[in-house]
Amino acid sequence: MNERIRLGSAVGFTCLLFIGVQFGALALVEPFTAAEMQAVEDPSDPTNSLVYVGAILVMTAFMLAAFKYDLQWIIRGLIVGVSVMLSWFVFAEILPPVATIASFGVFPLLVSLGIGAALVIYPEWYVIDLAGVVMGAGAAGLFGISFGLLPALVLLVVLAVYDAISVYRTEHMLDLAEGVMDLHIPVVLVVPTSLSYSFLEAGDVPGEIENRDAESTATTNGGSPEADADDFEGPTAEPTDSEAAEDERERERTESEQPEPEQTEPELDDASEGVRDALFIGLGDAVIPTILIASAASFLEVGSLDVPLITLNAPALGGVLGTLAGLLVLMAMVLRGRPHAGLPLLNSGAIGGYLVGALWAGVPVATALGL
Repeated sequence: MNERIRLGSAVGFTCLLFIGVQFGALALVEPFTAAEMQAVEDPSDPTNSLVYVGAILVMTAFMLAAFKYDLQWIIRGLIVGVSVMLSWFVFAEILPPVATIASFGVFPLLVSLGIGAALVIYPEWYVIDLAGVVMGAGAAGLFGISFGLLPALVLLVVLAVYDAISVYRTEHMLDLAEGVMDLHIPVVLVVPTSLSYSFLEAGDVPGEIENRDAESTATTNGGSPEADADDFEGPTAEPTDSEAAEDERERERTESEQPEPEQTEPELDDASEGVRDALFIGLGDAVIPTILIASAASFLEVGSLDVPLITLNAPALGGVLGTLAGLLVLMAMVLRGRPHAGLPLLNSGAIGGYLVGALWAGVPVATALGL
């Protein structure tokens, strides 16, 4: 299988993971609303978004400090605990309790604890992705029914700006991403490009890249062994002007007699240096735009679409399609070989698609903006 097919399949799988989060959140909108699981009293208050952004900043600072002082075990335990809690929220609404213990359904509780145990015992890429989709759907569903249209839009705009600054200016988001790779926790979605890939055996990919870069820099700054040996040789006589001119003419004659090399396209196969073992994308990149999608399905009663098991209308569907369009552009940029901030493209796509869907359903612009 050549590189194009492998990477194309990986991009397709990434889209499926995003769709899993999006449609999972839409399936949870009605059960969460019926269970009165709104996280705030007034969903229309835009300051709710600022409180959420503040919580993200505090959590980011905490995680960076934990990495600095080698307290990664705290982050790992916290994320695994959150994954169990969000899984419980999800499965308590969609799975039968079978039996109850202290008002907790036994079956949903066992499934949630099973996900947590799998993350601790065997956090392979498919375990992380499964837990990530469940966590993402639960989080996006909860925030979607808690944030009205205006707070959701404010949240997406602010976080898109923050993501761009944290990746391209301060770069602390890259440090954070590098730190969580070794923890094998569902804060990233892992997309392998081959069926034989193992996240447990691959190690920290960003660390390997950093080591190669550092090695290259050391060689450039320190010089090669041959260059170091030349430093101990005595001075050599400089050629005269006539000798130098004759040497230059000889080189030109030699170069003119050499046939021009044929221009060939490089083959993109499994042995190519450009082949990646896996692609990585933050779980938040799937969750944040989905908050607007779930909010649209929860707070707009227009353009309803009859789809089994999920709450869907035209504005929410527009947000889904817009997010996927932004994802495809983002993946095309990432495959060129450098990290990029995801939320500017993903949130822009979600907002644009949502507004198009709202206008198509006949929603006034002011109403669509939550004004």
